[in-house]
Amino acid sequence: MKLDDKVCYCFHISKRKIINHLRIHRPRRASQLSDCGGAGTGCGWCVPYLKRYFAEYEQSGRSETGETPSTETDVITAEEYARQRDQYIESGKGTPPAR
Repeated sequence: MKLDDKVCYCFHISKRKIINHLRIHRPRRASQLSDCGGAGTGCGWCVPYLKRYFAEYEQSGRSETGETPSTETDVITAEEYARQRDQYIESGKGTPPAR
């Protein structure tokens, strides 16, 4: 996924916004990423991705360098990510918020 691809489809939160939130706000727990526009509080699909970004951020030595974490392990395409999310919703595992 690229930086401007959506991670949280429920609240339209991009990967760039998540990474910047990590860098600027320095959350202590992955669950605090919900403070980034509600990410992870809708259908739940993006929660594993948010946890991964948080873990990579933690491993990058955030308190020492304050640098943006490298998310090179994120090799899924935006199209595949969206397709998998659609399957997740269709299978009844999550319900997006009402619009």
